[in-house]
Amino acid sequence: MFAVMVTGRLAQTQCEQITETQSVFTIADADNINHIVVFMTGTTPFPEGYGAQVYFSWPEPNAPPTWLLLGHLANDKPSAIFKVSGLKHAPNTVVDPTQFGQQQFSHLAQIGLSIEPLFTIQQSTPAITTEPFKGSKFAEFTQKMLDNFVNYMTSFGITQSEMTPNPNETFLPMSKMQTWYANFQRRLAQNPDFIFY
Repeated sequence: MFAVMVTGRLAQTQCEQITETQSVFTIADADNINHIVVFMTGTTPFPEGYGAQVYFSWPEPNAPPTWLLLGHLANDKPSAIFKVSGLKHAPNTVVDPTQFGQQQFSHLAQIGLSIEPLFTIQQSTPAITTEPFKGSKFAEFTQKMLDNFVNYMTSFGITQSEMTPNPNETFLPMSKMQTWYANFQRRLAQNPDFIFY
């Protein structure tokens, strides 16, 4: 269903199936990677209402993989190009390190694909942006903290039909968190120090 191409290399269609909805591509010689292309091969579309989150992990020789959310694929967006050369040493939004199970230490870069409902995908914030951040260090930290929080919370998203009544649990609409997030980002862009007033 998926293929990956590193700039200047042949397309790669062989991946390791982790679960029914998750797979991982292994990429050798990671230090020479600038861009990657992830695309659907066209043999099988996503089921209605689903897409795939695209994650990336640099080699971690002394630790399990750390996953960064790059973006997504869907039937109406069957391919995407991601610049990954600047991700290695930059602080980014990290999702749950066990996103693709309890994996062994890796000496190779990995691209993870996770098939998820589109409503969950639409609530997620990628770890990379098209432009470098131009604000203060405080504003940059605040933005990355917000992205991390939203990604963490949306990873627990379920539909109303999947909810199990639990009198000890409080459920919040994801749309309210997204509205707050968008308002906070707007205010941060207007005045990075607004939170101090």
